[in-house]
Amino acid sequence: MRRADRLFQLMLLLQEGKVRTGNYLAEKLEVSTRTVYRDIGDLVGSGIPIDGEAGVGYLLRDEYRLPPLMFNSEELKALALGAQMVKAWSDSELASTAATAIRKIESILPPNLKQEIHLSRIEVPDFQMSKEVSDKLRIVRKALDTQEKLQVNYVSIGGDSTDRKIRPLILYFWGKTWTLGAWCELRKGFRAFRVDRMNKVASLCEHFETTDECNTQAYVAYHMRQG
Repeated sequence: MRRADRLFQLMLLLQEGKVRTGNYLAEKLEVSTRTVYRDIGDLVGSGIPIDGEAGVGYLLRDEYRLPPLMFNSEELKALALGAQMVKAWSDSELASTAATAIRKIESILPPNLKQEIHLSRIEVPDFQMSKEVSDKLRIVRKALDTQEKLQVNYVSIGGDSTDRKIRPLILYFWGKTWTLGAWCELRKGFRAFRVDRMNKVASLCEHFETTDECNTQAYVAYHMRQG
């Protein structure tokens, strides 16, 4: 790790709002305590308000805060890759939002880091999802956010088609398909629905409240018991 990156990481650790010992900081940064003490000395010498001492611990004063956006090269690559994945595998609205976020980050980057947010040797093909599935995913995602029931015409693997009223609880991605975990009012239980197998999906604009028996945690626990 470059020294500049290490100092930045050290500042983030000190900004957690708790007294941090030299041993704790050294373990997190994967350096010696001697290096931590030297780095803290350099930071204090440059005017950073850090209270504490070796053997006791260190704390960054509340009045000092780092700028909200500072990224190193690898962090920018991770963000860029994530944005590509959202564009390729999510709905068009979320893809547009990801692209906007990347542009905002790019606008404040120094020139030497701007190239890092445009991956030239890593590509995520965008043929994984049809527009039809993307549009359905957008409806499902919004209903999940607003806790609104969905009316779905669903086709099972065996080809049977049924109309379901469901309460969306969790949306997860398997690397190829999106699956909605939900409470099915027809079956009176938890069910999983692949978005690409939904013939039709529409929000009922009917809000539902989660309960201890019907929420994300209960859904996950149910499927863990099923093996």
